[in-house]
Amino acid sequence: MTRGNRISRRDTLAGMGALGATTILGSKAVQAADSAVAGRIHPAIAEKVFAVPLIDTHEHLIEEKDRLVGADHPRVRADDWSLLLSHYLDSDLLVAGMARATYDRFFSAGTDPMDKWGLLEPYWPAVKNTGYGQAVRIAVRQLYEVDNLSAATVRQVQAGYEKTRRPGFYRRILCEHAKIESCQVNCLSAPFGESNMPTLLMQDLSIVGMFAGPNLDGFGKPTGIEVRSLADWHRVIDWWFDKYARYAVAVKSQNAYSRDIDYEQVPAERVEAIFKRRLANESLSGQERKAMEDHLFWYAVGKATEHKLPVKLHTGYYAGQNYMPQGRLLHNPGSASDLCRAAPETPFVFMHICYPYYEELISVAKHYANAHVDMCWSWIINPVSAKEFLKKFLVTAPANKVLTFGGDYIPVEPVLGHATIARQGIALALSELVEEGWLSLSDALELPDLIMHNNARRIFHLAEKTKALQNAPWT
Repeated sequence: MTRGNRISRRDTLAGMGALGATTILGSKAVQAADSAVAGRIHPAIAEKVFAVPLIDTHEHLIEEKDRLVGADHPRVRADDWSLLLSHYLDSDLLVAGMARATYDRFFSAGTDPMDKWGLLEPYWPAVKNTGYGQAVRIAVRQLYEVDNLSAATVRQVQAGYEKTRRPGFYRRILCEHAKIESCQVNCLSAPFGESNMPTLLMQDLSIVGMFAGPNLDGFGKPTGIEVRSLADWHRVIDWWFDKYARYAVAVKSQNAYSRDIDYEQVPAERVEAIFKRRLANESLSGQERKAMEDHLFWYAVGKATEHKLPVKLHTGYYAGQNYMPQGRLLHNPGSASDLCRAAPETPFVFMHICYPYYEELISVAKHYANAHVDMCWSWIINPVSAKEFLKKFLVTAPANKVLTFGGDYIPVEPVLGHATIARQGIALALSELVEEGWLSLSDALELPDLIMHNNARRIFHLAEKTKALQNAPWT
């Protein structure tokens, strides 16, 4: 619970629960939470990190009004406690051996919520300590006051879910509990999401469909432009930027799920005929498709740069399970450096620290003025590696080039758990740097404001965007 703009040490420890309180208080966790006890996290750093607001730079949250209609929405599998496990942790369950038939029953709206624990129980010990699992456990603890998910507590968890999922619960979870100032949402159902809460759920403009494919129906039809040539498709891209660039905080592409981010600057005349064949639904060779995508990528990036929008690119680890081509990920940092060199006026934001190849991405941020690294998702992929990344980044690259949190969730509840993990990791990283002699305590205490919100405010021009969104035509 916040009190004004401060969070006391008691609030900090209550929020962290068993996963975090002992980290700060060590063996004296049972003592009064307000006592200044030395532990792995320096008390002054803990106080600072858990007091300052976060800017959440990456989410896939659906609108609150869509959550309130429950399982009638296509991205809500079942309107019960299992929804908290339905994004990311569901992959851990399958990798841990849960059969697809069991998986389908667990996440089905037709399965009684009270019967779902029996389906989960055999796999819960294997997944509960992963970052994905801990984010859910923290959310359950903070929102429903349940320390351990079990047969004895599942009824209380379901009752807590139902009590929490009521009008206003997005602001309660994000602002009051997680102390998040604003989120940046990559809408998965449209190129740009016209949010009912535009200054809380700020939006990226998706560019992936502008160049990958491209998505002729999803991006072309809403414009009313008849596309017969490459120049017409350029007009389609222009239309999206003319309509939404003023309100968007960035542009976003997750095309790295399909290929490396090695986009070459290909002239229009080289792909005009290829694009016409695409319009005719003719098959294209891999080289032809790459040339067309590369050209259109740079056209979209040019428009983003013209409108002063940073370019967010997925790098590294893939969501899901059993399909990731690991060798492709190896090339992301090298391709990132090529992009920065090719477009020095374009601010690039490389997402997810390119896990597990984050050392290489730190070198890109150190070398290129237009390279930034976003730690979104990384705290729950591997919280230990994320902490090590932040330690190494802060003594290697300028501290104004890192963004330290993005929940990356579709359901809102686990964002709270992820934010708590991130705060604990940030506090640990700073404390260890002080203990190891790389930072003075005073230097460490200067960093939370910068890396937890000020960098995001500057890079994404959030003051300007907030003013524009307050008068957005769809609100």
